[in-house]
Amino acid sequence: MSAAHSGSYGDVVRKWFALAERRHAHVVELRDSGRWKHYYTAEELHEVMREVVRSRDRWAKLAGLGDR
Repeated sequence: MSAAHSGSYGDVVRKWFALAERRHAHVVELRDSGRWKHYYTAEELHEVMREVVRSRDRWAKLAGLGDR
């Protein structure tokens, strides 16, 4: 892969990682504020949290940030 492609690939990966971080922060804020009760059951919230963390960790690894 050329340097130009790898650079733009890295930019895209970092943007998706930033989105995953924002999503994680949003779900944590929902949990901490108690607003999650309007949208999820306790079991659904736990599943959403697991998926958000898995997604964030995958994007972190792709972005070269290792496991978070």
